Amino acid sequence: MNLAGKLISEELNIFETKFKVSVKSSVPLLDRIMQYIVKRKGKQIRPMFVLLSSKLCGGITETTYRAASLVELVHTASLVHDDVVDEAYERRGFFSTYALWKSKVSVLVGDYLLSKGLLLSLDGGDYRILHILSDAVRKMSEGELLQLEKARGLNLDESIYFEIIKAKTASLLASACAVGAWSGSGNEEWTEKLRQFGEWTGIAFQIKDDLFDYGTDAIGKPTGNDIKEKKLTLPLIFTLNNINASKRRELIYILKNQNRIKERVNYVLEMVRENGGIQYSINKMNEYREKAINLLREFPDSDTRLALEELVNYTTDRKH
Repeated sequence: MNLAGKLISEELNIFETKFKVSVKSSVPLLDRIMQYIVKRKGKQIRPMFVLLSSKLCGGITETTYRAASLVELVHTASLVHDDVVDEAYERRGFFSTYALWKSKVSVLVGDYLLSKGLLLSLDGGDYRILHILSDAVRKMSEGELLQLEKARGLNLDESIYFEIIKAKTASLLASACAVGAWSGSGNEEWTEKLRQFGEWTGIAFQIKDDLFDYGTDAIGKPTGNDIKEKKLTLPLIFTLNNINASKRRELIYILKNQNRIKERVNYVLEMVRENGGIQYSINKMNEYREKAINLLREFPDSDTRLALEELVNYTTDRKH
């Protein structure tokens, strides 16, 4: 992400300042929690996509900064709520809000972040941007619920898997690119093109996350967390659909009844590796990455376009 960092380093600093202001609260407990969240934020991938998409389509404006803040507020709210749903005690190697302040506070914090994002856009009159992000929030909720529903029946349909990740993960990255394009240009055609670019990038990003569960020499030991949570990820779906009936029944039994037994989870991981699930998923990930980059190359050659390509490659080459 070197080129992206150089191109928009000043703009990222401006965004950081504006984002910190946007989450401030006069309620002492809430303000303490906001400070804790801000200090432990990730790599700012989504705001970078907003800023670079805007730069590609005309230039970064005040509307762009509000759009980037809205995207980050929605993303942060979704993580806070996810930790409650998953009962997760860690987030990026630190205690989650759920671990420190429990469910009631965490749910309200997530609601607060969403409301701050809505007000930020409404106060700025950014109705088109608000519409794009509101649609993403709807899709994210639908994706989560669809995943919960299908996990109960261990649905093995690959098309359902892609429907889930398109809604649950890719929709937010798609909207980040779309609001960036809109804030820089007001051009609907460019906005839709960047939205599609972001969606394909988001799908590649999620498949990479799926692969982390199986580990590699570069990444470290496999975790098997998705198997423990009965999440049907692409490597596993491919394997279950491409092994004989008796092996499939055995793996499904483990997923339903022995998914907390380390040795049995490791057996599933090994079966996925041996039966081509990893390589198939890598190929699919690369396919979506190439689709995203080819679409991006319909824009004129520039450092900004190269920086976006670099970000796309980062989503599939990252080690964590």
